[in-house]
Amino acid sequence: PRAASSLPFSPPSLLWALPEELLLLICSYLDAQALGRLGQVCRRLRFLSSRDLLWRRIARGCLNSGFTQLGTDLAPGIPVKERVKVSQNWSRGRCRRETVLKWKCKQVAPFSSFLMPWMELSDEYLYLSQAENIQAYQLCPDGTGLQRHPQAIFSGHQEDVCRFVLVNSHIVSGGGDGNIVLHKIHGSYSVKFSAHEQEVNCVDFQGGLIVSGSRDRTAKVWSLSPGRVGQCLHTVQTEDRVWSIAISPLLSSFVTGTACCAHTSPLRIWDLESGQLLTCLGTGFHRGAGVLDVFYETPSLVLSCGYDTYIRYWDIRTSTRKCIQEWEEPHDSALYCIRSDKNHMIASGSSYYGVVRLWDKRQTRCLQSFHLSSPTSSPVYCLRFSTTHLYAALASALHVLDFTAP
Repeated sequence: PRAASSLPFSPPSLLWALPEELLLLICSYLDAQALGRLGQVCRRLRFLSSRDLLWRRIARGCLNSGFTQLGTDLAPGIPVKERVKVSQNWSRGRCRRETVLKWKCKQVAPFSSFLMPWMELSDEYLYLSQAENIQAYQLCPDGTGLQRHPQAIFSGHQEDVCRFVLVNSHIVSGGGDGNIVLHKIHGSYSVKFSAHEQEVNCVDFQGGLIVSGSRDRTAKVWSLSPGRVGQCLHTVQTEDRVWSIAISPLLSSFVTGTACCAHTSPLRIWDLESGQLLTCLGTGFHRGAGVLDVFYETPSLVLSCGYDTYIRYWDIRTSTRKCIQEWEEPHDSALYCIRSDKNHMIASGSSYYGVVRLWDKRQTRCLQSFHLSSPTSSPVYCLRFSTTHLYAALASALHVLDFTAP
């Protein structure tokens, strides 16, 4: 047989004679490890094996890689291959921990009253409520954390901000003074109106409508249409304190999570246009099993958590009486907050010792846990994450977990 060097085409030349579409099709059958090794052969194969098209299928099966269940890319500016690498750190719990902000707890005699911070995350800023203000901290462009001094401060409440949302360059907040305040981030425009007789525990804002829930046992729908800003469209008598609220992505309904001290389900869905009750989620909740946080993944998939130590996953297309999945907090702690990557991962914050847990929906047990508050105990009042960082707000500090660290 003739030597390989005497062939009219060397093997690499034969390979590159194939159309790129065929090369990509061949490479699409490789897993992450094989693609990584292929990229070490030569520069051209490194370029080919790094294409987002090849890594997208792998990324959709990973934790927090920026893809939803439906395949929507939530982080288009980051190469998919890099996200797959970082996803392995999320799965294995490999990260660098840092306390980036600290603040003093308020003391109200004869008992201590801790700040209950809330936050929202955008591509450039982290917004954090501290007492009656909301402060905007710029994220460092190199991914090393955030700047220690706020770039902007949004005020308007006379008492502490309970919760707020960030939607379409607007901040809507509810406070202990019973008021709702609307800020436009890039400008001086703001609107404040009296909303409830007691604390506004929760708010959401979508499609020109605000929904709010209060300790006064009501949920309300507010208009932001020109000429009708701050006008109450509906008042829903929930017969129980409202701790959490969320508008459906279809803008047709909203869900309330209540304290479960009355004889009704703590999870109920209401029609956004009429304010009428549509359905109750679940049965047999124990008294006091209040729902502290709710989160819509899709118009039909809802996550909830609260005092009964369970994360519940609801599919309102199949059943409203029973959740399709549930996960129990292993140390029997109340769950103050949850967040999802809208695919496989859930992050939860517990009521004791600042415990943050990562869950894989494909597993029944907790995947990873991080203790952020020791030896003193503090709940995780709120958490948010990107594809690379997780931020957790405790009673006196903001912690960050950096999953880009080796």
